[in-house]
Amino acid sequence: MDRHLTALLNELHHYGVEHDATKPDRLDRLRNVEPDTAALLSVLVRATGARGLLELGTSNGYSTVWLADAVRATGGRLTTVDIDPERSAQAAANLERAGLSSQVELRVQDAAEVLRDSADAQWDMIFLDAERPAYTGYWPDLERTMKPGGLLAVDNVTSHADQVSDFRAVVQRTPGITEALAPTGAGVLLIVRDPARSSASLS
Repeated sequence: MDRHLTALLNELHHYGVEHDATKPDRLDRLRNVEPDTAALLSVLVRATGARGLLELGTSNGYSTVWLADAVRATGGRLTTVDIDPERSAQAAANLERAGLSSQVELRVQDAAEVLRDSADAQWDMIFLDAERPAYTGYWPDLERTMKPGGLLAVDNVTSHADQVSDFRAVVQRTPGITEALAPTGAGVLLIVRDPARSSASLS
C-alpha cells in the first residue's frame, strides 16, 4: 500500500471516530470497522486470491477502500451495497480520491435483495457489516451464493454477541460449514463453505 493510500485511510479512520463520537443515535454514525479488522480483511482477500467480492454495508467507504485495494491485487472486482444513497455518494468520492473507482461497483440497494438476486456460488468472499438482526434471514442466500471454499467474514460478533447469537447457532447447525472467531477489532466471524461440496448439493 502506497503512502497516499495509507494517508487517506488514516484520515478516513480518524474522521469516522470523531464523527461517531458526536452522534448519540447509532444510525447516524458511520460505524466503520477498526483498522486492524480492515487489515485482516485485506490480507484474507490476497491470501485466498478472491476475485469476486461482495460487501454488505458500504457506509462512507472506509472498509471499501481497503477491500478495493486488495481486489486490485488479485485482478478481481468488488460489489459494495448500502441502502443509504448519501453514504454511498461519500464512498464514491472516497474511492475516487483513492484511485480505486474502477475496481468497485457501488449499489444503493437492500442487502437482502442483492443476495436474493445473486447467482449460486457467485462470490469468492463476502464481508457482512449491516443490520445484525437481519443476518439469520440472510443466511440461506449467503450460503447459497458463496463458492465452495468461499469465505464469509462477519463483523461485530464479539461486541454485539447477543444480536448475532441466533445467526451463529444457525451457521453452526449447517452441514459443510466451518467457522472460527478472530478476536480482532469488534470480533470477526470467519465462515468457510466446504470446498468439497458440489453445486449439486445445493439442489
